[in-house]
Amino acid sequence: MYNYRKMTPEQRQRVLDERKTQRRSWHAPPHLGKGSRVYMISAACFEHRPIMATAQRRTEFMEALLEGLQIEVNADIRAWVVGHNHYHLLIETDLPTFRGWIGRLHNGKATEWNRQDGTHGRKVWHRFSDRGIRSEAHYFSSLNYIHANPVKHGWVEKADLWLWSSLSKYLDEVGRTVLTEWWARYPVKDYGRGWDD
Repeated sequence: MYNYRKMTPEQRQRVLDERKTQRRSWHAPPHLGKGSRVYMISAACFEHRPIMATAQRRTEFMEALLEGLQIEVNADIRAWVVGHNHYHLLIETDLPTFRGWIGRLHNGKATEWNRQDGTHGRKVWHRFSDRGIRSEAHYFSSLNYIHANPVKHGWVEKADLWLWSSLSKYLDEVGRTVLTEWWARYPVKDYGRGWDD
């Protein structure tokens, strides 16, 4: 998930240390192609209502999402963003396991939020979609899209100001220079048009 040869020795060591602790491949993104289990997951609130418009709600949802993905699904979380009315994930996972778990999380949060908002029976989630990652270019374009999503939707002017995203983790791990290179090499272009408008 990074260009190892272009990293400084310090950046390399930081990334290696983290990948070792997570029992992930030390030097390269997973090999993508036939049988790949890496997905771009997107889910939206019903009718794109801004049900997660408050910082507290986004924080609570993000924490539940990331904790559950790690503990209950045993997913390898590559990138994420949680917005006012939707979220995106880039993860390596067993899709049937994820599907069952995310349904329970959505149901639980819908019940909790409807209770808080006094809207018993309101439909909160539309559904989630999954797109299998097919190539290195698709992987990095998805990563860039996730990190640019808060700017695309006008929630912030600069992506690194959005707190509910993995961008700050990437800035710490690989640095702004590497992220800028990824952005130039794997542009977003029309990524998301028609399904994230």
